Amino acid sequence: MMALAMITFAVQAQPFLLRSTSGAKPFLMNIYYADGGKGAYVKYRGQQGILPLRLKKRTAQGKTSTLNVAYVWDEVVEGKVTGVYTLSQIGDQIAAASYLRNKDQKLFKLEQVKNEEDGSGKAGFLLHGVIISFSQGMDEMLSFSYPDKTVKTAHLPGFDSPDPQRRGTIADYNFDGYDDVAFSIPDAGMGVYRTFTIYLYNPVSKRFDLLAEPNDPRAKCSGFCDVTLDKKNKLLLTACRGGASWWNNVYQYTSSKDLTWVSSKRANN
Repeated sequence: MMALAMITFAVQAQPFLLRSTSGAKPFLMNIYYADGGKGAYVKYRGQQGILPLRLKKRTAQGKTSTLNVAYVWDEVVEGKVTGVYTLSQIGDQIAAASYLRNKDQKLFKLEQVKNEEDGSGKAGFLLHGVIISFSQGMDEMLSFSYPDKTVKTAHLPGFDSPDPQRRGTIADYNFDGYDDVAFSIPDAGMGVYRTFTIYLYNPVSKRFDLLAEPNDPRAKCSGFCDVTLDKKNKLLLTACRGGASWWNNVYQYTSSKDLTWVSSKRANN
């Protein structure tokens, strides 16, 4: 059985503030996106509303510490592609960025500038038409702004770690074909693994619902720890340290969509 690990990027610098360096009338925009380029959108300074971005391509080169990730997104307005954004990111810095406007094929070069107006550490994703906003730092507030103008709020777990860094991940956690969203923080002990809070998207209600943590005494980890997905076998995997040993736990969904424990075993060191 092979687990397919999900790449999570700390979004500590988001939203990135970009400024045009070409054209007669310079403009500023904030760009938001989750791991792997999913959930992306832009918001122009001085304008209302947002513009959804649809991921076309993602490439990555280099080692983890100097990983260069390049993205290409389509700008989509009322179902039509109106432009293309390209962006190259190294760590929390934008190495290069540009916007190609479709109507006249005009290319605007963009550069990262210091975001003086957003010192809150707020990150945002756009998923299934829902704007998801959360703090990367100590603020525990999470909000879902739905297309019908309804806003639902919740509290994420607080930190008990010397490295308070909250990450957001978009993935299909229940294998129903719809992406969901998760938030992770360092564990409250030695910070050797991350604990996850997962919200599943319900395509019928068009709402996000909290996935209840498994509560089975046979499991060696309580809650969601270092979550990965085995997409082929539709299994949710967790891993944690208990005493002097590392443990792997396997869960699967029943026909009634309940998450149940399958097995636990000691990890090979």
